[in-house]
Amino acid sequence: MWEKNHYSAPYMHVGELVDLRVTSRTVEIYLGGDRLASHPLAPEGVTGEYRTRDSDLPDGPRYQEWDEARVRAWAARIGEHTVQVIDRIFESVPVAEQALNPALAVLRLTRRYSHARVENACQLALASRVRSPRYAHLRPILESKQDERGRRSPRFTSVTDTPTPAGYVRGAAYYGGENK
Repeated sequence: MWEKNHYSAPYMHVGELVDLRVTSRTVEIYLGGDRLASHPLAPEGVTGEYRTRDSDLPDGPRYQEWDEARVRAWAARIGEHTVQVIDRIFESVPVAEQALNPALAVLRLTRRYSHARVENACQLALASRVRSPRYAHLRPILESKQDERGRRSPRFTSVTDTPTPAGYVRGAAYYGGENK
């Protein structure tokens, strides 16, 4: 990585400490005295750009580009509400590639939360008035465990039991209603 842009080197050198030689036009990657790769330098002011050569990637199906079909297949493995969220994300943009990062952000929630919890959060988000639920809507639902509410046993079980008060409860004396 150089100035918040990413430049590839051959995959067999992943994790190794390399040296960079940066000129006004190129970024060269060296390991010891051997040049591993050379890339055109990203324009000034551009960040988050990837300069990757296909020859730097390993062979095999593990390293596939993300596309709409692959994202939708991942969503289908989670559940029908997740598919609906992903569908709405893709419908909300004029070009499908613009939906990839927001959709992947939603799907990557399964790295921290179970598939069932993400599916429940998607269901709650769809029930709200948000037209196109995104990561920013789902993460608070999961963090506050709103997706788990309604699935727990109630705090009281009979009609005669009363729920315990929550929060700060002030009596009449606080407002001057008793013994004033």
